[in-house]
Amino acid sequence: MIRKFFGIAASLTLAFMLAGCGPADGEYRLRILTTNDLHGRLFDSTYVDGNIRNSLCAVKWYVDSVREAAGADNVILLDDGDFLQGDNSVYYYNYVDTLTPHIFPRMAAYMGYDVVVGGNHDIETGHPVYDRVASDLEAAGIPFLAGNAIRNSDGKPYFPYYTILRRAGLKVAVLGYDNANIAAWLNESLWSGMTFKSLIPLVQENVDEIIAREKPQVVVVAVHSGTGRGDGTVLESQGLDLFESLEGVDVLVCAHDHAPLVLTRDGRALVNTGSHARNLGYAEVSVSVSSGKVVSKSAEASLIKVDPRRADSAMVEEFHKDYEAVKTFTLREVGELKADLRTREAFSGMCPYMNLIHTISLQSTGARVSFAAPLSFDSRVKAGTLVYNDLFTIYPYENQIYLMNLSGAEILRYLEYSYDLWIQSPEGGHVLKIRDRPDPRTGTVRWSFVERSYNFDSAAGLNYTVDVTRPLGQRVRVSGFADGSAFDEAAMYTVAMTSYRASGGGGHLPQGVGLTPEEIERRTLDKFPEIRNLLFGYLQSEGCIDPDAIGDPSVIGSWSFVPEKKVKPLMEKDMRLLFAGR
Repeated sequence: MIRKFFGIAASLTLAFMLAGCGPADGEYRLRILTTNDLHGRLFDSTYVDGNIRNSLCAVKWYVDSVREAAGADNVILLDDGDFLQGDNSVYYYNYVDTLTPHIFPRMAAYMGYDVVVGGNHDIETGHPVYDRVASDLEAAGIPFLAGNAIRNSDGKPYFPYYTILRRAGLKVAVLGYDNANIAAWLNESLWSGMTFKSLIPLVQENVDEIIAREKPQVVVVAVHSGTGRGDGTVLESQGLDLFESLEGVDVLVCAHDHAPLVLTRDGRALVNTGSHARNLGYAEVSVSVSSGKVVSKSAEASLIKVDPRRADSAMVEEFHKDYEAVKTFTLREVGELKADLRTREAFSGMCPYMNLIHTISLQSTGARVSFAAPLSFDSRVKAGTLVYNDLFTIYPYENQIYLMNLSGAEILRYLEYSYDLWIQSPEGGHVLKIRDRPDPRTGTVRWSFVERSYNFDSAAGLNYTVDVTRPLGQRVRVSGFADGSAFDEAAMYTVAMTSYRASGGGGHLPQGVGLTPEEIERRTLDKFPEIRNLLFGYLQSEGCIDPDAIGDPSVIGSWSFVPEKKVKPLMEKDMRLLFAGR
């Protein structure tokens, strides 16, 4: 027994000593595979028509292929956030079936993820959801990293900010961070007890600390932050800022903006896969060791396009029961739709899709004015029987409705700001603010909007025109309210808008109106349930969505672009450019 004890002790001591030693002399190659902004794309087929789509099941096939070719011990797999929102699969396990272990940690464990990083839409699900998911991931041996979420009580990270992995004979430090701008988008109740710090200078400080303490041979930083402009001005998109300034980092993984990108510079690499499992990020770090020391390193990166038809059959079978549970939930009939709803119609004027969102906002809150934007570039729900799945198409995000007080003058400034994101002077041959450039976020192959279309808010409850020939500040003319009452720039009115917008998202309130975060909070009068739930309640009450009912001008008012003779031919041309082939 004594000999056995000392034998075990000696073995542990030797293992400890070896773990503390550097790698043997030679050449090493580490592969880093990345996903980000999955938005719940876990299953390989849709729930209604069974169409094949990009999914984590298809990503599995590519991950296994790389592991087989390179050796599993030479590969790291990480996800860079926004996996808990955007699809029925995660919604079901977030809020409906909360007793069954959550689908994402189980899939992440099955896939063999080494690290998962938090995203802003993961925080949007609220403490009960992401705390449970983080705990489940940790139990599966997968750290959930979000190093800039700082606990208010003691100033320490709420989540871990790094982990150490041993791959390819190397000691690898992986640091992970959430988006720094969460407080501007999400109500504090969703992230209570935390403060989200800017990634600069925090990441460099953490990297320096980890290098000094852990002495890794390779350092990977994953941030749920967009690429940005690299000029330090965009808090939500600090990727390029970090890539230009970080020292000691070999691979930087970015996310959030859904814009696929690969950069390689000075032996370092940046990779962003885009979104929705369309690509798998691939970074390769080559390390040369001599006399026990790293003498050279270089990193390269690329994107592997994911073929949705290559779904891993074993994984599909493993989670088939979960798929069927989600499918049963989302195929519940919820009402009737009397005419098609298309989001693309919102860019050229009033349409049934926007009328529906505005009607629900006004009826639910009792507000005088509603602000809303199309949240999908080109979604369509066909007339007929609606199932719960259709509600995700109509409203894909978990936004609430907030009720605020704004003056008439502030409403005008808000709308001027919004339409300036949307339109331009027709003198240049276009009325929509578009450019001859593809947009991977929306799938356009040539022409695309310069700005994000989910920020194109229109108003309901008012009668107004938008004169495209006039400059910013003089375009919007309000003739009165929908009920015929006068509109007064000096008077205060109740206004309904999404929680995203009421928290400063898109810049309409802070930049367009000029309200500080403190003033926005003071002006907030009430908070209502998620818009999708209000839509469900509307269907339970009314039984159907009727264009005549949701388009009642005495309720939602009217608006249009003017002058019509100049706008109409240019608008038709711009819409053809945007949606050619779609």
